Amino acid sequence: MKKFYTLLSVLLLAFVFSGNLTTANAQSPLAEAKAAGYLGEQPNGYLGVVNSSAPETALVLAQEINIKRREKYISIARSNGSTLNAVEVVVGAKLISRTPPGQFYKDANGAWIRR
Repeated sequence: MKKFYTLLSVLLLAFVFSGNLTTANAQSPLAEAKAAGYLGEQPNGYLGVVNSSAPETALVLAQEINIKRREKYISIARSNGSTLNAVEVVVGAKLISRTPPGQFYKDANGAWIRR
């Protein structure tokens, strides 16, 4: 079981560092939406809407990225014999820990926090 969690952690780290879940450059639409305070990372591994006045483009972007993330999480869970929820939680924690200063993440109580 310890081997499983070690393998899962290594695969998730590789996934996170591959750029599939993070903002690769400061000019990307996701980076702009996060910097503007419209979107933030959540403990479940998905983007959430921080600001109710976020433009429609930010909302659509979050939906599109979350669909891709879910597909990737399902793939990781299947390949590791894990559950989708386990992958979501591990990746969510990693993404929150990597949230840069000035951007938002949701804490365990459901409150949006600016790092």
